[in-house]
Amino acid sequence: MEICIRGDIIKYLFIWSYTSLLRIYGCIQRRPPSKRNIIIAGACFVYLFFVVSQVGHFLPHQDRRTYNHKYKSIRGSSLETDDDPFKTVYSPAGENTDIALSVVPTRSNVVYITLKSKRLKPAIIRGTVKPKLRSKTRRTKSNNYAFITQDNVANLEREVQRVKRTYGKDISWKAVRRIGQTSPETGNGARTIVETESHVSSIRIYSERSPPWYSKKDIDAMRFLADGKVSRINEVSYKSVPPFLMFETTTKDSPNPSPTENDFKICRGLCGIIKSPIDTSEVFAFHLDRVLGLNKSLPAVSRRFSYFQDEQPCPVVLWDASLYPGGSEVNQSAVRLTWGQYQSSLKQRCWHRNISPKLGSSCTSVHHYEWSKLALFDFLLQIYKRLDQSCCGFRPRPQDECVELDQHADCGDEDSIALANIIHRGDDPRHLVFSDNKGFFDRDEDNLDFKLLEGIKELPEHAVGVLRSQRLRERLLQALFLDRVYWESQGGRQGIERLIDVIERRARVLLTYINAHGIRVVPMNV
Repeated sequence: MEICIRGDIIKYLFIWSYTSLLRIYGCIQRRPPSKRNIIIAGACFVYLFFVVSQVGHFLPHQDRRTYNHKYKSIRGSSLETDDDPFKTVYSPAGENTDIALSVVPTRSNVVYITLKSKRLKPAIIRGTVKPKLRSKTRRTKSNNYAFITQDNVANLEREVQRVKRTYGKDISWKAVRRIGQTSPETGNGARTIVETESHVSSIRIYSERSPPWYSKKDIDAMRFLADGKVSRINEVSYKSVPPFLMFETTTKDSPNPSPTENDFKICRGLCGIIKSPIDTSEVFAFHLDRVLGLNKSLPAVSRRFSYFQDEQPCPVVLWDASLYPGGSEVNQSAVRLTWGQYQSSLKQRCWHRNISPKLGSSCTSVHHYEWSKLALFDFLLQIYKRLDQSCCGFRPRPQDECVELDQHADCGDEDSIALANIIHRGDDPRHLVFSDNKGFFDRDEDNLDFKLLEGIKELPEHAVGVLRSQRLRERLLQALFLDRVYWESQGGRQGIERLIDVIERRARVLLTYINAHGIRVVPMNV
């Protein structure tokens, strides 16, 4: 009875399985060929996974049973073995048995042990010489790299005027140390200076080529100003020119002046103008000018002179004789212009497209685009002594020069205020030269001199493109790094970054001003 029931159950399961397979096969046949292949592949994968899992589950138990069976046979034999199943079993005669060779450890009995290698102490080597420790030279940071403030400039200029009234016109020589050989005064305070040569250049160019915004003349001028041997210092003082110090390097190719030569030949070789240590913005202005692609400023570097008592780095600007075509006494390269005439010339667009201005107009010999370049440059550095020497475009402080000289009171009649320091070369009257670039970095964004931009309708495309490219900081860092003395005198990269921060903020203000007033940006390659 029990056998019949089992037979019926098996028969029923077989019929159920067969009918189920027929139904599944019919469903598969009605499917598209693509889906049919996917179903068949899935069924094969399930079947293969089932078979592999069963085999993997079966093999460990089979190995374990085989091992237990053989191990029990060994234990039951007359051989004396140890409890360790991995030891080789030896017979009393000393020969290895075949049973012991058949013992193979399984995966479950393998143990991996990681041992740390013991660190050995280094051997003591006798007879070695202990190296000497180099004593680092400690550099004292100067506090002179603070921002060029109007307070410092005003205090320095007042002190200079006081000493000058006391000692006369030889004020510049009161700060010169009496070292080396000196010759009797010739001309206007000339002295022969013996200076020790320095073989390390302060102009750092480590790559094969200098930055592309410098020309070969710029690099040569910078090297001369920074490393040229000083053979003569002259205090220049004429009626139309404020007194200043000039150093000269006499080369073999320099012409020897005749005894009857007039006093207008104040430089007989290569010369540089030595300015006050407070005018370090002259160096920054030169590099900013080249980075913006204006190329209007004279080359300037910082240099230390060993014969000055304080040995502070002084800005040194290249002397350009072409700015004085008639000599120092008759400065024919200066442009005489009032604010009203200047605004009128901007409206007339003088010399634009090489069109000659009409007779009776207020145009000068300067091209119209030159004023746009000057306005952009002066706004970034806040140089007000050219276009706004009466401080009419911002809030001056009581210690400012324009207030002390009572020039600020002239703002009621702006049209009659004269522009200052508008200079061009004698052989190139269409283009301006930016000199005496004394900028200020301490003026906040809410007190900028927007009067410098009054009447300007166009700005140079290349300079504005540099401001918009977000690469002004990168280029200024590359440029200012060339001058090692200036870099160190401003406190290294940290001090230079502070100065660049000021220029970048003013650049953003200028770009906003351009968009708000609809100022056109045009190429100015004239």
